Amino acid sequence: MTTLTRLSVALLSFAAILVSVDPPASAAQEPKFFRIGTGGVNGTYYPIGSIIGNAISSPPGSRACEAGGSCGVPGLIGIVVSSNGSVANIEAMERGEIDSGFAQSDVIHAAYTGTGAFAGREPMTDLRVIASLYAEHMQLVVGAETDIATLADLAGQRVSLDEPGSGTLLLATGLLEAAGIGTGGVIAEYMKPGPAASLMARNELDAFFIVAGVPTNAVANLIRARQARIVPLDGPAVDALLERHEFLTRAPIPATVYGPDQKEIDTFGVTAQWVTTAGAPDDLVYAVCKALWNDATRTLLDGGHPGGKQVRLTSALIGVNVPLHAGAERCYADLEKADKK
Repeated sequence: MTTLTRLSVALLSFAAILVSVDPPASAAQEPKFFRIGTGGVNGTYYPIGSIIGNAISSPPGSRACEAGGSCGVPGLIGIVVSSNGSVANIEAMERGEIDSGFAQSDVIHAAYTGTGAFAGREPMTDLRVIASLYAEHMQLVVGAETDIATLADLAGQRVSLDEPGSGTLLLATGLLEAAGIGTGGVIAEYMKPGPAASLMARNELDAFFIVAGVPTNAVANLIRARQARIVPLDGPAVDALLERHEFLTRAPIPATVYGPDQKEIDTFGVTAQWVTTAGAPDDLVYAVCKALWNDATRTLLDGGHPGGKQVRLTSALIGVNVPLHAGAERCYADLEKADKK
């Protein structure tokens, strides 16, 4: 069983409860499922995806939105799937294992054009964007007691680059190569941020990379316990990487995100986007998009994971470099019309 088969039990339980208490006529409606590939539970994709999956769901038998019930898509159950991240989600969509997924903008473009991590493969020209969600920051997390102060100091250190199938691994590898270190210049480990953070807490790992929205739970917990700090990423290696890849931008981590005394930290990043395929029904994607941007979802995003506050309609098209899904395109046109009234 792969990680892509681990489903969100909470959403399924929620659906089961609602169906069990409703009148037979409502319960007779066949549910529709929309599977969302996210990431590891200690990152940002999974908690944000769980909020969105809940928000777009309105299982058969649910009370109407205006009656205090779900304001999602009638009859739809969003299923949140934990995965290895961006590359794994794109590949799972290609195999038909999930209906949609979160991925970094650079990974999406690489898959669409058959370049980068997808070089030598048939371009996935049927990829379509539902929304750009938030900025993702490259974070170099180092043990509090280490002497690592710059990227160059990673040479010879024990460093986790994240798991195969993650966008973090691709960017970390590129960054180390740009710095003249390469993966061979460090004692490389390949694990998710949760296990990496556990090793760091035991002084068994010197550093790890993670590309995620901030604050990232695994990082925040280490910093709160004074077991880690974040090293700024700037200088020639970053300049070279940004010049080589048009989808990377300077994206400083804002001050106070990881504590009241934390100053702004220089780094770079990409955007996290929610993608599907052109084969997803237009009406379904339209309804999912409208549910994503309704007032009830806004409340859930603002009151859930801190990164949810960054998911905004005003930035829903930022960094989108492959086509919008036709249903999403119609959704944004209607939202714009409604905003002008």
